Amino acid sequence: MTHDNTTSPTSPTSRLPTYFISHGGGPWPWMKKEMGATYDQLAASLADMPRQIGRTPKAILMVSAHWEAPAFTVQGNPKPPMIYDYGGFPPHTYEVRYDAPGSPELAQRVQSLIAAAGLPVQIDSERGYDHGMFSPMAAIYPKADVPVVQLSLRRGLDPAEHLALGRALAPLRDEDVLIVGSGLSYHNLRNFGPQAHGVSKAFDDWLDAAVVKGAPAERAGHLQNWEAAPAARMAHPREEHLIPLMVAVGAAEGDAGERVYHEDAFMGGLVVSSYRFGAV
Repeated sequence: MTHDNTTSPTSPTSRLPTYFISHGGGPWPWMKKEMGATYDQLAASLADMPRQIGRTPKAILMVSAHWEAPAFTVQGNPKPPMIYDYGGFPPHTYEVRYDAPGSPELAQRVQSLIAAAGLPVQIDSERGYDHGMFSPMAAIYPKADVPVVQLSLRRGLDPAEHLALGRALAPLRDEDVLIVGSGLSYHNLRNFGPQAHGVSKAFDDWLDAAVVKGAPAERAGHLQNWEAAPAARMAHPREEHLIPLMVAVGAAEGDAGERVYHEDAFMGGLVVSSYRFGAV
């Protein structure tokens, strides 16, 4: 990638924040008729991200909960196709398009940063966009005019390893690349709705204390031990929707966290949140 050296890397105007977003269920942006106002608050929070960062980034690096691989794998496709990785939705949602361009140049840069950190990495030149990317991006940049590169999680879902991945990717923040972890702060599809209010609130309260109210220097330690949190395994029976948070935090180590989206009764009772790390 080309580098702009006209501003100091530590200047607040040059360094982008990172995000961990709750990306919602399936192809929700294309289901307004079916879903009504269910996603209005989430959609509004996602749509506000461009205003928060104050400019259009050169590209977005998206770490989605819906892609796991043996090694960290970077999407190198210049024109990624759609991956309809959901089931049971209306027929029209299997024809939706989000035709953002990829960026092989960014993919190479990401690969080099990860390799330099001693982490296993490869490029997949065929991989398309999954709904952990295109559903929230349809709200963030509806014109699909910002290049997006997806990066996989690594199988095993080790929190420390994904925090280390974030640290390796931190230089991208000074290169006008927005790092977004896309998951869900609560993800237990067997316990959804009003009956899950208590467990989702218990975990959400812990999460807010760990990544916003606590000292940034202590965040990584809390997240590495997330399974000890109240209702942790009730909130995340499997943690793939939480692990993108580790990447966002690792890439903004030492920076303050802020909750940028919060609902106490999503889908009738869930407590859910999204976070930003770093100054805007």
